[in-house]
Amino acid sequence: MAAVADLSGDPGGRPIRLAVVDDDPLVRAGLRILVGGSPDIEVVAEAADGAQAVSMAQAHWPDVILMDVRMPRLDGLAATRRIRSRPGAPEVIVLTTFDADEYVLDALRGGACGFLLKDTPPREILAAVRTVAAGAAILSPTVVRRLIDHVADPAAGSRRARARDGLAALTDRERDVAVLVGQGRSNAEIAAGLGMGVPTVKGHVSRLLAKLGLNNRVQIALLVHDAELL
Repeated sequence: MAAVADLSGDPGGRPIRLAVVDDDPLVRAGLRILVGGSPDIEVVAEAADGAQAVSMAQAHWPDVILMDVRMPRLDGLAATRRIRSRPGAPEVIVLTTFDADEYVLDALRGGACGFLLKDTPPREILAAVRTVAAGAAILSPTVVRRLIDHVADPAAGSRRARARDGLAALTDRERDVAVLVGQGRSNAEIAAGLGMGVPTVKGHVSRLLAKLGLNNRVQIALLVHDAELL
């Protein structure tokens, strides 16, 4: 087993701590070079497969992980689930070659906050890392719908029933907020649409996550789509 590379800088510094997980050393090197020109982001660790990624996340606890999907030993999907199952876990952005990759939806359901295609322009990759580090998701429901349309899923019926059962436990206002999250609305847009303050919306979103056992807004959007409320 290859050792996980420790590239840690000052743990008390301000830059966003980024980890890179990909079985292609050229991809990892390219991302290091890309990040090297941004003073507000630093690569603190890297790994070549999902098993190394889990160990790396526990050892270095980065703010954000760029996670490849298809890797040996343990793929990015399983690694994401293991990493995101821990309280306060790093955010995970899935890297994939194809936007219709059947693994992407599973990774999002497992706690990833979004995905990037590997041919995404460099400035957009950096912007995505900053966005996720600030606590927002980078995957619009429009993209979620396109992915769902491209992936044949025999479990859709049972997932729809589970989603509707989960949403049935919500109050009417929480359900309204969930649907707007599923439509890709920001907290400010939800507040304006429902006539409430942004802090109130944030409180509703936090309660949604707790009641539904989810850990980010993307998962709320997927649940709403599963329930066919849009």
